[in-house]
Amino acid sequence: MEKLRCVVLDDEPIGREIIENFVKEIPFLELTDSFGDSVEALMFLENNSVDIIFSDIQMPKINGLDLVKTLENPPVIIFITAHRDFALDGFETGATDYLVKPVRFDRFLKAANKAKDYINLKQNSTVHQVNSDRIFIKSDGKLTKILLDEILYVEAQGDYLKIVINNESYTTLATLKSMDEVLTLPKFFRVQRSFIVNLEAIRSLNGNMVELTNGKSISIALNKKEELYQILGIR
Repeated sequence: MEKLRCVVLDDEPIGREIIENFVKEIPFLELTDSFGDSVEALMFLENNSVDIIFSDIQMPKINGLDLVKTLENPPVIIFITAHRDFALDGFETGATDYLVKPVRFDRFLKAANKAKDYINLKQNSTVHQVNSDRIFIKSDGKLTKILLDEILYVEAQGDYLKIVINNESYTTLATLKSMDEVLTLPKFFRVQRSFIVNLEAIRSLNGNMVELTNGKSISIALNKKEELYQILGIR
């Protein structure tokens, strides 16, 4: 496997230097660039491809969360911050891991390995989109065609996806993030970290829960509820 290209972003010079040195210590990582200014980092990322971003969250001008949200096709994100309270917000942006300062090297290595495994999984995804209305997935040793309109929901289960169609389900090696690129609005919506639902399959809403036509109930992330209600035309 080729080395994974990394960018480090932290407005604190000491914190940035520590992560830079950690990156240099890991054989499968390569430090592409390092930034103390989030605007400069954003300009770089909009014009250059990298595999991993190690980013602080609290920064002047643009914080790490907002920076990631502006990227059209963000790479693997690992947030580094002194505030544990940001963990949930970080994961809701699709971050692969979250490190709390002061970062120990063993914990950094664990996050780097997690990023490597995720990238390997994405590169070997068993989901193949053949056109706008269907995909083929590898499940139980064979390729199975699935029409997107028939999908009720998709659930992340570790390194696998569970794709549910009425009373049938299929399990395949893939990431939910890879399905985000296939199952998009106006038909599908990611209600939380682990679930994408077919909006046509929603039977009812009750507070922070959505019930589907097959009886499945799924919780809605707090920061997704308002958006979901707006999409459904509920005021």
